[in-house]
Amino acid sequence: MSLATLWSLFTKILDICIVWILFYFVLKSIRNNVKMVLIVKGVLIIILIEILSKLLNLYTVGLILEYVVEWGPLAIIVIFQPEIRTMLENVGRTQLLGRHKVLTVDEREKMVNEVMKSIEYLKRNRIGALIVIERDVSLQEYINRATKIYADISSELLSNLFFPNSPLHDGGVIIQGDRITCAGAVFKTSMNPNISKKLGTRHRAALGVSEESDALALIVSEETGRISIAVSGKIEYNLTLDEFRMKLMDELKPKAEVFYDSDATTEESEEDANE
Repeated sequence: MSLATLWSLFTKILDICIVWILFYFVLKSIRNNVKMVLIVKGVLIIILIEILSKLLNLYTVGLILEYVVEWGPLAIIVIFQPEIRTMLENVGRTQLLGRHKVLTVDEREKMVNEVMKSIEYLKRNRIGALIVIERDVSLQEYINRATKIYADISSELLSNLFFPNSPLHDGGVIIQGDRITCAGAVFKTSMNPNISKKLGTRHRAALGVSEESDALALIVSEETGRISIAVSGKIEYNLTLDEFRMKLMDELKPKAEVFYDSDATTEESEEDANE
């Protein structure tokens, strides 16, 4: 095999890999954005109707859809410009090498314990709070506009940041790794029409940041003291402390560790069976 043939094969493989990587990040951004999901569904429905109109010889419907297909892309760009811009920003903010800091088991347990102590205190005293934990998608856009802290996580600090009438009470706290990066962060509220009207601004902001990124948003209701977790544009409302802890631990567990635990469990099962 000549050098030219090898080079040609390499460039073709590289071309396919780049296309698939871009395709992956676009799909990942669409999945985390409710509005973009609706756009994709609408486009698929239009394409399906056009195919049916051709099969059934529906002349009028086909003629209308031809104009829709011809001018649709331009209309989508104009109408949904903010959503498309958000999707591109998410692709740019994504950290290719993973989380800001991958925590060890001990660091993760310590972080969860400190967060849970604060959540329990806030819940008991009905103090409203919004804690956002960054994962793969960077939240630097919100950090830049917030009050910088860069302090180690402690339940006392978290609780004091949300103390009523304090300057940073109404904003959110962002955690990167095992450190509190900033407080007083303001997030875009979710525009999902299916959200319950009973949810307040704090819950809508949590849903909003979970739609735009893969972050975990922890919420304590100021009115009821109920605790909830928002992730991937969905909210688990009114959890117990045990449910809250289990959900938090599960979401923060690295994927590699999940596979490792699964393999270890399989090996243990095989050893038990041999015995």
